[in-house]
Amino acid sequence: MRMRRTGIDQEKEEPLFQLNPEVLSEEAFAPYGRVIDADASRSHLINDGRTRRFHALASAEPGEEGEAILSIFRGTPWPTPVEIRMLERHPLGAQAFVPMERHPWLVVVAERPEAAACRCFLARGDQGVQIARGVWHHPLLVLQPMQDFLVVDRAGPGNNLEEVHFADGDWARIAPV
Repeated sequence: MRMRRTGIDQEKEEPLFQLNPEVLSEEAFAPYGRVIDADASRSHLINDGRTRRFHALASAEPGEEGEAILSIFRGTPWPTPVEIRMLERHPLGAQAFVPMERHPWLVVVAERPEAAACRCFLARGDQGVQIARGVWHHPLLVLQPMQDFLVVDRAGPGNNLEEVHFADGDWARIAPV
């Protein structure tokens, strides 16, 4: 079960939904993009057998008139318990996040910008994700005091960021991991 309807407490604001983190898998994440990990079935040896290449795990998708860029994002934790009160999407290009340290982290994605549509995934520290163009997601959610990510993103003309803040009372809380 991904989320549980909790209702609203009149005395203290409570989330309408609780998100229970799911294990990140290729199958579960498929509607939102790709999981990037060192899958041996997509690898081969190069450099006289001294290097294993995990080939074509994702492709840069900068969209029309865009260019693929590499950046480092340094994330810090959101206040706990983590409340999901907004989502964003990038309509012109995909966005990939690959952790540079082996610490677990969270990914929240949705088919539409509503708390009821959110899913939360717990990624291992050796897993990244490519969030497909136009997919609603929450900004970076790290569990460590600080964590760096290599990000493949889009630069170019056009507005590639849309944000939606949920209406009052429509929000979700992530269950402790």
